[in-house]
Amino acid sequence: MALDNQDLLFASLMGSRAVNLIQNTNVINNDLASKVLPVIPFVPVKNNPNNVVIKPGRAINAEGNWTTNDNVEEQKQFFPLSFSFTENGERWLFPYEPMINITSGNNIIKRNVAKQGDNLIGTIKERWSRKDFEITVTGVLIGSIMQGKPQDCFPASQFSMLFDFLRHKKEIYIYCHPLELLSIYRVVVEDYSFPFTKGENVQAYELKLTSDYSYELLVKDELDV
Repeated sequence: MALDNQDLLFASLMGSRAVNLIQNTNVINNDLASKVLPVIPFVPVKNNPNNVVIKPGRAINAEGNWTTNDNVEEQKQFFPLSFSFTENGERWLFPYEPMINITSGNNIIKRNVAKQGDNLIGTIKERWSRKDFEITVTGVLIGSIMQGKPQDCFPASQFSMLFDFLRHKKEIYIYCHPLELLSIYRVVVEDYSFPFTKGENVQAYELKLTSDYSYELLVKDELDV
């Protein structure tokens, strides 16, 4: 099965091991796409007609450069992710569905009991609280023209909009179905990186986010007069 330049680009982003599984992944991806899941743009495979309708995704522009779509519609993403500066403000949709990893746990205060005997095993757990949710978002921004001048190829508008959220000095509102199930609607940006990425029109990113909640730290006692 042949790979074109765009497929090789996605393969380089996902790692060399993905290339060895192209044939098996192609069969699985086509079967899933015909039943439930949409085609994931990260998977470096070209769909063959296995009950799947193929639509051309690229064209040649007037200068002979390859072009492609610079975003995927929200309805065609499985778990679309959006940012907003305010709770009811305008949302910015990530142009390509990113990969999201979520981790958390519990803070537990433990005490070792001296001379605990055979019936007391381990530590005494005195108190615990829940940790923040740590969210890692990994994805790519893709310009519409694959080769040419930087101002034409590089996804500058997407890059600038994402960076506006990353440098925001307050919490940002986040919208994604798995996060909503965990009651995560606000996050703060801990770290972010834009690693070197192959492709003149492609820029990868990795975001480190932490969940944020509202707390009433001051409690006012109401006394009956």
